[in-house]
Amino acid sequence: MTDPVRACLFTPGPINTSDGVRRAMQFDMGSRDPSFIEIVRDIRDRLRTLAGAGPDYTTVPVQGSGTFAVEAAIGSLVPQDGRLLVVANGAYGRRMVAIAQRLGIAVERIEWPETEPCDPVAVQQHLATHHEVTHVAAVHCETTTGIINPIAPIGAVVGAAGRLFMVDAMSSLGGMPVDIAGWNVDCLISSANKCLEGVPGIAFVIVRTSSLMASHGNARSVSLDLHAQWEELERSGQFRFTPPTHVVLALAAALDALAREGGVLGRERRYRSNHRVLLEGMQATGVRAILRPELQSPVITAFHYPAGPRFHFEVFYRLLAECGLVIYPGKLTEMDSFRIGTIGQLTADDFVNLIAGIRSALDTMGIEVPVSA
Repeated sequence: MTDPVRACLFTPGPINTSDGVRRAMQFDMGSRDPSFIEIVRDIRDRLRTLAGAGPDYTTVPVQGSGTFAVEAAIGSLVPQDGRLLVVANGAYGRRMVAIAQRLGIAVERIEWPETEPCDPVAVQQHLATHHEVTHVAAVHCETTTGIINPIAPIGAVVGAAGRLFMVDAMSSLGGMPVDIAGWNVDCLISSANKCLEGVPGIAFVIVRTSSLMASHGNARSVSLDLHAQWEELERSGQFRFTPPTHVVLALAAALDALAREGGVLGRERRYRSNHRVLLEGMQATGVRAILRPELQSPVITAFHYPAGPRFHFEVFYRLLAECGLVIYPGKLTEMDSFRIGTIGQLTADDFVNLIAGIRSALDTMGIEVPVSA
């Protein structure tokens, strides 16, 4: 059996991980071992600091993907008589609406086009006339397009209105500066397998301790009860149910690697370098990015399909994947698109190779470069 081609994952997660992160998972450790308990405590503290949170916040890890943590936060923090407002401009904002609806939580949303940022003034006006809203949720970096939403001004109007503010920072924490306290965020949700460059299987909620304590008895789920999870971690240092021990060890190693890279600012520089090479290369091929440059994060970018009948995404994807170049399908509702991530253990050279692969794939499909607009 021949060795498979090393895949470069140009996706928003899972991503390519480092040798050190993979090595960390080679050790078996009991979940009640004092050493493991100390690792969990250290991770919780480091994540809180990474998000810009002070001692009035706490970190609650949740087994599963990022969506598990989003559901734990919504299902635990919004009380039975509460009402959630979701500020949405993409698939992941809409997913929060779907979660609330499935949990039987009263929910409403204000929505913008997927290519436009959410507007804090509209949020302020909505809260002024909808006094029944108790909680507001938004996405920092909407992975549908990679657009960055203005979380700080939204947090300011939510705080001034006396509501609790929840933010999905799945695609930003670790790769872009986050200031949970300065942005007046009560609850921030993220996971290990994106900009932190860990592996899938663990997510977490960084939340004001006072808000978490007030949520006792709210949870609509046993396994996703955020307050109960926090209470047991505080009491014994242990998860209530079996934790993904190897994944936790990988996260600890990933946080070490982040520190060695120069923290968030150091990692952001590499991601922006990747992104610059990607955009310059795609511009040369004629394939157009969907967002205006000033709205675009360095994490993931959505592109229009090349015009004409010869382009078929499934063929394009297969040709790239055969060369070990893995991209992502689009999630836009109004236009055909695909997405390319610039995070993980990738460098500018990997994006030079990707552009060469894209040119080759288009040539094989009979599409002349630069492509038609």
